[in-house]
Amino acid sequence: MLKNKKNLLLIGIALLVGYIVYDSSTQPTVNDLEGGFREVAMYRNENNTGPIVRVYAVTVDDTLSKDMLHYGNLMPYNKYGSTTVYFFDSAKPTPKTLAAREPHFDAQFSLGCIAVYRKDANGQVSLDHSPF
Repeated sequence: MLKNKKNLLLIGIALLVGYIVYDSSTQPTVNDLEGGFREVAMYRNENNTGPIVRVYAVTVDDTLSKDMLHYGNLMPYNKYGSTTVYFFDSAKPTPKTLAAREPHFDAQFSLGCIAVYRKDANGQVSLDHSPF
């Protein structure tokens, strides 16, 4: 009788581990989104003790994509930090580097920017479809 309980416990643990592996490997990623999203530039400040600032430049094939907000939500974020994602039309020139200060890229690329996703230090999310 003790052997049956041990076997049932082992089967239960194996099922639990199998579920955890399955669940963690099937989480959605930015590659699963439609719209042709491609990250072309990224900036992260070197401050590991204070607020972490992340800025991304992403090209989009489908400029009317409803997945921009979802894309931004999938990007890394730290409590008390901020994450900003600039979405650019893939048919127009895009910045290859980003800087620490806003607007984070050269003004010549402003016309190609179709939206900006922001998640601030308080976790508030915004998506501006005509930033410039």
